[in-house]
Amino acid sequence: MATSRFVGIVNFSGLLAQSTVILSAACQQLVLLHLSYERRTAWRKAIPRLIGLGVVLLGMITLFSAATSIGERPTDFALTKAQYYPAYLTIYLVGHAANQIDIGIMGWRYARMAPTPWLRRGLRLVAVSMPFAMIYTGCRVADIIAGQFGVTGHPWEPVAQIAIAGTVLKTVGWTMPDWGRYLTTAYEWFDRHRAYREITPFHRDVTSHLPEVVLDLGQEADLRTRLYRCLVEIRDAQWALRTWMAPSVATLATQRGEAAGLNGIDLAAAVEAAQLKAALQAKIEQKQPTTHVTNPRIAEPEDLAAELSFQRKLARAFTASDHASPAVAHTPHTPEPAKKDA
Repeated sequence: MATSRFVGIVNFSGLLAQSTVILSAACQQLVLLHLSYERRTAWRKAIPRLIGLGVVLLGMITLFSAATSIGERPTDFALTKAQYYPAYLTIYLVGHAANQIDIGIMGWRYARMAPTPWLRRGLRLVAVSMPFAMIYTGCRVADIIAGQFGVTGHPWEPVAQIAIAGTVLKTVGWTMPDWGRYLTTAYEWFDRHRAYREITPFHRDVTSHLPEVVLDLGQEADLRTRLYRCLVEIRDAQWALRTWMAPSVATLATQRGEAAGLNGIDLAAAVEAAQLKAALQAKIEQKQPTTHVTNPRIAEPEDLAAELSFQRKLARAFTASDHASPAVAHTPHTPEPAKKDA
């Protein structure tokens, strides 16, 4: 009402709000078109849409002058005007529905090729909000029909308000690429600390008899560097222990893992954990096998993230696994040289 008094036009706030909805949809269409196509193609596809929206806005402004005779109604303009001026609302609803359908389809389509996860999630949320916009449109069309019979749409107005609340998903979706990355950063920070807590006991056990593979980083090293060094040193220790790994350990661990339903990366982690346990036990007892494996690694992660994920599985398997024990007991060892009498 204050806006209408300021400009001196009755119910101007209603026109302003609904015109803003149309203009906002136009901006969303332009963004989606420029995301989906190169600049020249995007503008070529945008021009018919902008012309259509311009016609809608011109029609709304023209018909608005006929929708001001019953006084100021800033909060339920669409609801009360439906009975007296259906033409104004009809042209608005047609433009609104067409915009929302177009945005929903383009948002869902581009989400499949979006370059970042948060943009992909945001566009999907924008597309998911389309049904709420259609419910709102349906309620307003029902208002117009009810108005022709001398009644109002107050009975189903709560449904329309719920639909309006549902369109908040669209706002969340459009802003998600901006604030979502901070959630990712926070999650990565917590996950990095959790990974370090999981890896360090495993690192300590594996390198305890191989101090030469451990690099002293000093106090100034950050957590990311320390975690990276743990991964490298575990692999270095694994290769250093290769000559203490009997092939029979991997064979038995594989059989038992498969019997337990393990496969893929989980099975690889269980087998490598069994080999490491057997190798450390053999080194402690100085019982080196007569033959050893040529490659201590079962899995070959493609990048650092995959390596970290695998070593976390390996650490858990190392703690929980007892696959190696029977194999160690039956592994042929190199006999120790006989001690000479003094």
